[in-house]
Amino acid sequence: MRLTPLYQQDREQAKQQGIQQGERLVVENLLKVRFGEINNELQEIIEPLLALPPEEFTPLLLQLSREELINRFR
Repeated sequence: MRLTPLYQQDREQAKQQGIQQGERLVVENLLKVRFGEINNELQEIIEPLLALPPEEFTPLLLQLSREELINRFR
C-alpha cells in the first residue's frame, strides 16, 4: 500500500513536531534541575538553545553556569 504524498508529508511534520517538543522538554527539565524555576532570563534562551543540535546544547546545559548561558544565548 502506497501512502499519498500529502499524508506522508503530514506524517513527517507530526514526527518533527514530536521531536521538537521532546527536545524542548529536555532543555526545560535540565534548566529546572540545575537552576530551579525557569525565570524570564532562562525562558528567553530556550529557543536559541534549541537552534543547536542536541549533541551541542546538552553539554552546554550541563557545564555552563546560569550567567554563562544567559550571556552566550542573549
